[in-house]
Amino acid sequence: MIAETVCSAVSAAGLGIAAVTAYRKRFLAAVRIAAYSLIPVGLVMTGVVGWLADTAFSPTAWIGFGLLGGAWALLATTRAVERRRGGTRAERKAARAARSETAVAPTASAPSLGPATRPTTAPRATGSSDDFSDIEAILKKHGI
Repeated sequence: MIAETVCSAVSAAGLGIAAVTAYRKRFLAAVRIAAYSLIPVGLVMTGVVGWLADTAFSPTAWIGFGLLGGAWALLATTRAVERRRGGTRAERKAARAARSETAVAPTASAPSLGPATRPTTAPRATGSSDDFSDIEAILKKHGI
């Protein structure tokens, strides 16, 4: 009974605010406010508010919500552990087998890394006046 009264009061207040907004010639906002203010009365008329009130004061419903929360916590924990470990046991075993096959050739005793490469550009000589020529050109360009 109280829930229906509160919902009706909220809807009436919302419709009043919508009327004031329409008076200020903000019709689109007024219609949006009116639509939102009609939702509580619609929920009361469909029986959703009564169902929620019955559920909120039922110990059986709260035990059910607790069980659902516990099940969710267990599932979230197992997913976190599974992600940390890298999947299921079969997936880890397959990944280990694939890693060992690709790392070392079947007849090789150590993994081949390939020939080492070095940059082909020769280093600049230190102490020459060419080192600062680029900087001087930039400073001259900016008038410094």
